[in-house]
Amino acid sequence: MKQLPAIILAMLLPSAVGGQQEPLPDFELAQGAVERGEILPLAQILRLLEGEHPGTVVEVELEYSDGTRVYEVELITPDGRLIEVDMDAATGQVLKVEEEDDD
Repeated sequence: MKQLPAIILAMLLPSAVGGQQEPLPDFELAQGAVERGEILPLAQILRLLEGEHPGTVVEVELEYSDGTRVYEVELITPDGRLIEVDMDAATGQVLKVEEEDDD
């Protein structure tokens, strides 16, 4: 699977409550979750994805959805369609695939 050099990885987390320390940068939060075994590394997710949905990755986001961390991966399929594949960040299971609009 081809990958763009600058894959975007973002994690949406609750903002800090007044008086608390500044929240960690997104990449540090994601790295900590990988180190604690809470989520799979992005490289492993992309290998799993390639087996089911080959294509060129254009964007990756790590988000929370219904209390679950989800990798949202946008990719261009070999036939030129833009799709988004949501994968459980802890297991790599594909949760949803949807074709993106041309907007």
